[in-house]
Amino acid sequence: MENSISFSGVHLVQFIAVLLTGLVAGLFYGYDCSVTKGLGNLSDLAYLQSFQSINKVIQNPYFFFSFMGSVLVLPLASWLSYDNNNLMSFYLLISSTLIYFIGVLGVTIFGNVPLNEQFANFSVSTSSETELSIMRNTFEKPWNYFHRIRTIAAIISFGLAVLSIILFE
Repeated sequence: MENSISFSGVHLVQFIAVLLTGLVAGLFYGYDCSVTKGLGNLSDLAYLQSFQSINKVIQNPYFFFSFMGSVLVLPLASWLSYDNNNLMSFYLLISSTLIYFIGVLGVTIFGNVPLNEQFANFSVSTSSETELSIMRNTFEKPWNYFHRIRTIAAIISFGLAVLSIILFE
């Protein structure tokens, strides 16, 4: 008996969609499990300094490639799955895409980014202890709330994308 493995352009796009979505889900999950917890144990000054530093370095080509790559490749993978007459795979991928667009991209753009921008303009070095405490209280809980939503959405999006290629090919 001979097994033949066929790997088409559709499969390649689906694989890339799964890979990029998985990278984002993994980053957000790891951040939620460790970084936010560790930062939460810091003093107001150390927390704010650390978070400003993290916000600067996260804006790099590696992050943008996976984060925005998912935005481009998930819809393409969905469309190719539909065109490939694999409706269950299409439904899973379109669900993954919608969850990513709303729960990851949307929450990031309308939740985390405005907080990041407000926080970027805050001068940690010239602020009093009271101002540091107020900024942390204004920033930390809402940012973590939005981050938790996008983490869960990214994990669900990734899981649906994985299911689309392992269950229905």
